[in-house]
Amino acid sequence: MLAVGNAMMGDDGAGPLLYRLMQEKTIENWTALDGGSAPENSAHIVRALKPKRLLIVDAADMGLAPGEIRLIDKDLIAEMFVMSTHNLPLNFLIEQLEEDVEQILFVGIQPDIVSFAFPMTEKVKSAVQFIYDFLQRQGDFAAFKTL
Repeated sequence: MLAVGNAMMGDDGAGPLLYRLMQEKTIENWTALDGGSAPENSAHIVRALKPKRLLIVDAADMGLAPGEIRLIDKDLIAEMFVMSTHNLPLNFLIEQLEEDVEQILFVGIQPDIVSFAFPMTEKVKSAVQFIYDFLQRQGDFAAFKTL
């Protein structure tokens, strides 16, 4: 799991929160990486791990209610992240990693407040906890709604 986001920017810290949860209590068959706001800097680590599946988790403005979770098609990512807190668009990272990773899934969590020094909202915290619990249960990603 590659967590993306900035913990200092309110709900944009969704990915880093999931990373922290996975560090505190590891989940069988999952390795957590904190990509922060420059996840492309973690590409070499992902490649070295040679996972069959990579889950990328980030806050994503999808026009939904705060805390809503969606599996996002990679072709939509470029359109969604015109304004981004990341150094490079995530679709570039995904295209790079597709050469080495069989399956890449992108899970977006709808933020409410993305602003410096704001706390994460309860709805986004709950969404992160839901994803953590889902990973613990070894859930099937086909159950996720897609965007």
